[in-house]
Amino acid sequence: MISSTRVFLCATVLLTSLSGAAESLPFERAIQLAVSKSTEIAIAETDVARALTAYREARSAYIPQLVVGSNAGYAYGFPLSLAGAAPTLFNVTTQSSVWNPAQREFVRSAQSETKTSEALRREQREQVILETALAYLELAKCEEKSSVLLSEAKVAAELEREEGLRVQEGVDSPTEQTKAKLRSAELREKIAQSDGAMDTLRTRLAQLTGLAANSIEIVRQSIPMIPDDHRGEDVESAAVHSSAAVDASDDTALARQLQAKGEHRALYPTADFAAQYGLISTTLTNFEQFFVPHSFHAENVTVGLVLRLNFLNASQRARAAAADVEALRAKKQAEQLRNQAAIDALKAKHEVDRLSAATDVAQLRYELAQTQLDAALSRMQAQTGGFQEVQTAVLDAANRSLERIDADFDLERAQLQLLRETGKLEDWALRKR
Repeated sequence: MISSTRVFLCATVLLTSLSGAAESLPFERAIQLAVSKSTEIAIAETDVARALTAYREARSAYIPQLVVGSNAGYAYGFPLSLAGAAPTLFNVTTQSSVWNPAQREFVRSAQSETKTSEALRREQREQVILETALAYLELAKCEEKSSVLLSEAKVAAELEREEGLRVQEGVDSPTEQTKAKLRSAELREKIAQSDGAMDTLRTRLAQLTGLAANSIEIVRQSIPMIPDDHRGEDVESAAVHSSAAVDASDDTALARQLQAKGEHRALYPTADFAAQYGLISTTLTNFEQFFVPHSFHAENVTVGLVLRLNFLNASQRARAAAADVEALRAKKQAEQLRNQAAIDALKAKHEVDRLSAATDVAQLRYELAQTQLDAALSRMQAQTGGFQEVQTAVLDAANRSLERIDADFDLERAQLQLLRETGKLEDWALRKR
């Protein structure tokens, strides 16, 4: 009995080893693979590309557009247009904006939308890093708990066997044997839960990294130490200034404001450059009959500025008013998100402090349980203690070990969330300096 208990104590500090066919996956490598293969990040990058295209489209209004074509056709009688233009064998038309206050604001709005999409891509990247890191750390926790549970199950089986012998000898009642069987059954249930959690986490890591689930073996020693330097730090300010979500909301608010400004300036005068060249066929048309003799030319060119003054446009004014409302809404949403980011960072900071104290409590309880177990074993060897005392001490030490593992992971999860809130997660995960 004493020998099996000592085996249990040694097993609680060992990690479960995996099969030799598994592939070691260091922490930093897992993060790199997740970032490079993430479908969410790929989707965010397409949004960035789309926003850039919209910005180029708006800016291209100032670049002359050149159209080459032909409106060849037959004309008889008074000159009429063909699809809005004179019938020509060959024509060239070009046009570009020269002075357009509304378009200038629309270009700036599109540029701000591009910054929004880039901030959202950064936000998605941080989310993928956080999810991968948490899955990796939780898998490490589950493997450590599995080692403890398997060792505890061996001890429970030994205690069940010993209890059966004591019942046969009339030392204990059958109720004690039933209790021992119940403990063994409960441990089998916990082991099944642990195995299921490990399979789920390994599958999620496989989805994130693109590796086969059954080939992943984590390397606990590769997990970088989580910094604990938040005390005295203004986490609220750090969260507001580093949050990708806050940046995205601010850029969106600016884009809506510029869009509204552009809608108002659509009522301002505009000037466009326009030019056209057309080659009219004298064979297919009779245009020369309607001009002063010898004044008709087959080749014709028109160049000039097109001036427009948009006034008495009630629909445009209503559109501008609606854009003002959207701009105000986006501004208030940005303020709300900024305040929420500060609150979340403050909560995360205090949660780290609380869980740090909880981890100390769990560690002290674990050390106390180990001390009580050593004392119970000593008394049993000296024949001054009973079997029930050792049995209780063994199981209590195992439970305290599991509580310590859970407390450590809860603290790590809170610390990672705080790193995410303050914009330090990626630097920690990829060990950037």
